[in-house]
Amino acid sequence: MQASQTQQSEEITTTINDVHSFSRPDEAAVTHLSLKLKVDFARKTLSGSATLTIINKTGSAHLHLDAKDLLIEKVTLGTNEEKTSFDLSESQGVMGSDLKIAIRPSTSIVNIHYSTLPAAAALQWLEPAQTAGGRHPFLFTQSQAILARTWIPLQDSPNIRFTYDAVIECPKELIALMSAENGTSKSPDGKYSFRMPQAIPSYLMALSVGDLAFHKYTDNCGVFAEPSMIEKSAAEFTDMPAMITAAESLYGPYRWGRYDLLVLPPSFPFGGMENPRLTFATPTIIAGDRSLVSLVAHELAHSWSGNLVTNATWNDFWLNEGFTVYFETRIMEKLYGRDYADMLTVLSHEELKQTIREMGDSDDTKLYLDLKGRDPDDGVTDIAYQKGRFFLTTIEQAVGREAWDRFVNTYFNEFAFKSMDTKRFLEYLDKTLIRGNKELESKIRINDWVYGKGLPDNCPVVRSIELEKAALAVKEFKSGREASSLDTKGWTTHHWLYFLRQVNDSLSPGKVASLDAAFNFSVSGNSEILCDWFQVCIKNGYTNAYPALERFLMEVGRRKFLKPLYAELAKTGEGRKFALDIYRKARKGYHAVTVHTIDDTLKYRE
Repeated sequence: MQASQTQQSEEITTTINDVHSFSRPDEAAVTHLSLKLKVDFARKTLSGSATLTIINKTGSAHLHLDAKDLLIEKVTLGTNEEKTSFDLSESQGVMGSDLKIAIRPSTSIVNIHYSTLPAAAALQWLEPAQTAGGRHPFLFTQSQAILARTWIPLQDSPNIRFTYDAVIECPKELIALMSAENGTSKSPDGKYSFRMPQAIPSYLMALSVGDLAFHKYTDNCGVFAEPSMIEKSAAEFTDMPAMITAAESLYGPYRWGRYDLLVLPPSFPFGGMENPRLTFATPTIIAGDRSLVSLVAHELAHSWSGNLVTNATWNDFWLNEGFTVYFETRIMEKLYGRDYADMLTVLSHEELKQTIREMGDSDDTKLYLDLKGRDPDDGVTDIAYQKGRFFLTTIEQAVGREAWDRFVNTYFNEFAFKSMDTKRFLEYLDKTLIRGNKELESKIRINDWVYGKGLPDNCPVVRSIELEKAALAVKEFKSGREASSLDTKGWTTHHWLYFLRQVNDSLSPGKVASLDAAFNFSVSGNSEILCDWFQVCIKNGYTNAYPALERFLMEVGRRKFLKPLYAELAKTGEGRKFALDIYRKARKGYHAVTVHTIDDTLKYRE
């Protein structure tokens, strides 16, 4: 399999111009990485070597790699490590530097000896106090979108795939895990070997080192977490094997061997990250009632959309996320029923409309983006995720689910372990599904969805019978009914989120207090509910919840929650002062991805 995937990566790197990479894969392309790194928690560095197997397609005199904030000690060629010259260009903001290495037409092996800096953006170094156990330090990486270059010198573009192996040395009391074939127990000498036989893009490179335990569900599925969290984590994600079965029944076999989940400390900036074989997940999805496991379905779906068929550039990000949200919803529907899936869809539709209102008349509300000269992280919005999903749902409704499912299965199979850009996808869609049918074209309105701003007026509208119960409760509460007398029996997280989003403004502090007294929102263990509840409190001046809000902002690093809360606080002078006081204390515990966003939200400068 490795050889064929390498051949595929060669074929597809000849026509794509990735504006976020200095690499020139048309000239020379990386096909395999051998990584040897030592983890130093005292210095907060990784040090060692990256050995790249390359194909010099044009007899080029140079190999171009992406690097940012790396200390390059030396570069050598071949297995005999013959020294060669290299040049590291001046850093260009988020892009970092062009690492230009002198090679020969016959060169097939390039060895880079280097170390990372403590401030490397992909690396989150946690003190023991920042972990659940409180006894050992912890390290995890976040390579998406273009942060892999801050811990490995690579051709850091989603269009370039390579296989890899690695040896990681860490303290003996900890375990190292990667987006590769992993063991499940600690090594006596602190050395761990890894192998990833399937070719992946650089943003899926992942490493975590910490005090971890493992719970096995099946022979190819389990969960890692800190020992104090393993029992709770294992209970929350018991449906993972069923999710895999449901996904395979929809869109074909899972092609990555194992599927394990790693529950990270709360500073992880995202809900999850779809690293092959080892999804990284935030502990904020552990609600105690499995009500937030749609995130696991989302990351699992990425094993097909994203990991298997990958957006060629970050301008095409919707191809990863739109397909994944659509697939996630189908998994949830298959496991938990249509009513449950409809609740998720209605909430997502409301979130998308709110995002578009906030973004206004912006080109960033188009599916196909122009992120040249910008951080590709700017494209991580509901547009890629939800507008992308509703576009695909529009196609499904126009052609019928049976025809659509056949198309998606063929798409995943035909382009497995390859990349895809928007133009080629639309051409493939027309060739294999639309087939020049003018009636279908006018029904779907592809150009409006992909290249137009905002949300087309043919967006599917879903009704949720379950959320209509919450809507009735909102109406009754706003009409004067006491919070304690509302009929909320059997409500899930999704009912509560809908309720809170509909009552979130024009309330007196007393009315907000009555909600808190009736439903104990301020002490909820559900982070999704807490985030929406605190927005209600901020908008309506319910300061009794502010101590709980401060604890939440100090303990949780998930950007999805932090951004709206800090943004809402920043709307008033008093709120902004409160936010800045907390942020100055919390900032050092947040991941660089989150820091970048909140710095901008609060206009914070050190």
